[in-house]
Amino acid sequence: MVAELRRQTGKSQELLGFEAGLDRSYISLLERGLRSPTIDSLFALCPVLGLSVSQLLILTERKLEEMDARPD
Repeated sequence: MVAELRRQTGKSQELLGFEAGLDRSYISLLERGLRSPTIDSLFALCPVLGLSVSQLLILTERKLEEMDARPD
């Protein structure tokens, strides 16, 4: 979800990380699902992505529901 939102804003991982005060490698790990975001990182990322933490959680929940609904 972070990668999708980042691309929609036209930002690179490096720029997103810089603007959020997070390392680019951490952004990469989040996008690949190798790390889960902390509350602090959510509050740093969301304003840069142009949404609130609650909006991000709603979007993520919808995405997960769509994935669960797909036939295997």
